[in-house]
Amino acid sequence: MQQPLSPPKKQNLYEVWGDTIDGRDLVLSIGIGAVVSLGAYFGAHYLLQPIVESAQMAKTYAMLVGVLGCLGAGVISAKLFPPKRDVQEHAADPAFRAQVVADLLKEYGSLGRLEDLSDEVIAELRELELYDLFREGQAREEQAHLNGGRP
Repeated sequence: MQQPLSPPKKQNLYEVWGDTIDGRDLVLSIGIGAVVSLGAYFGAHYLLQPIVESAQMAKTYAMLVGVLGCLGAGVISAKLFPPKRDVQEHAADPAFRAQVVADLLKEYGSLGRLEDLSDEVIAELRELELYDLFREGQAREEQAHLNGGRP
């Protein structure tokens, strides 16, 4: 028997530093960071104080261990909370792409020449499957220029 689809659980997603996060996961990660880094600091301070001659040096080393605890907390949080990114790849409608190029031509009058672009930009255009579209737009632009401005 097939079970009915249930609605996805409610998530409070936010964007922080260009990444999508769940608010609950963020709060838990902050808690994990505080516990691990402060635990590492106080544990190292307790262990190093009798060993190191200077109390100031013991604090300094303990702070270094606390910073390493922060890194460890980041690793723990990354393992516990998977990314919330929802990457959806879809092919754009070719007619829509052609219309965008036509609108660019109307608005700016010229797209420029593909031959003037760097190899890196051309490679990116090919990767995004836009090179042929701009090549066709450039050919239409040159043809219109030869026809005295008529397409």
